[in-house]
Amino acid sequence: MSSDTNLFSPVQLGPLKLPNRIVMAPMTRLRAGDRGVPIPANATYYSQRASAGLIITECTMISPQSQGYMNCPGIYSPQQVEGWRLVTNAVHQQGGRIFLQLWHCGRVSHPLLQANGELPVAPSAIPAEAQLHTPNGKQPIVTPRALEIREIQEVIQDFRKAAENALAAGFDGVELHGAFGYLIDQFLQDGSNHRTDEYGGSIENRAKFLLEVVEAVASIWGGNRVGIKLSPSNTYYSMVDSDPKATFSYTIDALNRFGLAYIHLMEPEAKDLATRDVLHPVAPLFRPIYQGTLIANGGFTKESGNAILAEGNADLVSFGKSFLANPDLPKRFELDAPLNSPNSKTFYGQGSHQPEIGYTDYPFYERAA
Repeated sequence: MSSDTNLFSPVQLGPLKLPNRIVMAPMTRLRAGDRGVPIPANATYYSQRASAGLIITECTMISPQSQGYMNCPGIYSPQQVEGWRLVTNAVHQQGGRIFLQLWHCGRVSHPLLQANGELPVAPSAIPAEAQLHTPNGKQPIVTPRALEIREIQEVIQDFRKAAENALAAGFDGVELHGAFGYLIDQFLQDGSNHRTDEYGGSIENRAKFLLEVVEAVASIWGGNRVGIKLSPSNTYYSMVDSDPKATFSYTIDALNRFGLAYIHLMEPEAKDLATRDVLHPVAPLFRPIYQGTLIANGGFTKESGNAILAEGNADLVSFGKSFLANPDLPKRFELDAPLNSPNSKTFYGQGSHQPEIGYTDYPFYERAA
């Protein structure tokens, strides 16, 4: 990559020509309507941010079993597909590009969030230490039930069907959520995967589920419209691996064969660095291994984003909270304009109840001026 590459340089992402390298990171907002159906406010929110080189949506349930939070959207019912079509149409009308993030929470759930009060599923019957919001208030995560081999194949097919539905909803591609302690990550890391069959034990076996999901989704979209998000240093939801460098080096190298649109690597947060010795920085460590496009994420500013691009350690940079609060973030970066400050009290909504507050009401720069 040229040393003069910056956030405003155009870039080819699979078949898509992006006008800039500023990516809107996936951010859980919990503002879907009943039964996980996206609503008009969701379309407004994403279309406001269509000047991003690429938008990646919030994590989206692939099946009822995948749910771990209230008021998050899904992509498994016809009504959800129609709701997401409102979003994709609105973004495309503004000239934007948008990928849907596909998600299964695994053990990060609760019987109160599952059909018929069933136990959440996971690679192994090992609980995470955390609490979740449920219809009965905050509840501790319970010990999940280990998936049987047959059920693992069913979950892979759920990912495949969700990819088909995302195509029908008009998305430009999909991202697999393989990070932050959810199901794909749970299979990958040995702190949460104690299986003794073909999906556990060695790094090759623990990566098998991730790679089979990628293969299933790529069979629908083609590899060059599929991305995957990974967090080698994540400490959320009790995640730990005995040798993260070896685990993620093998996995990232194995992903080279799919010709993916990108991998999306998360740098550790300050709390991760404070709680234990984690890999840091992440992108420079794995950049030599991955042959394709790499998106870096983790507290970047305009200056640090330009720096990692110029160094050649990333091809694009994703922004979360700053994009949440600044619908016109690329323009503000270009003009060195002041940024709106995000209001953490409104990060998460309550479904369709007053969804605009802290969501679609952040001012554009002209309005602020």
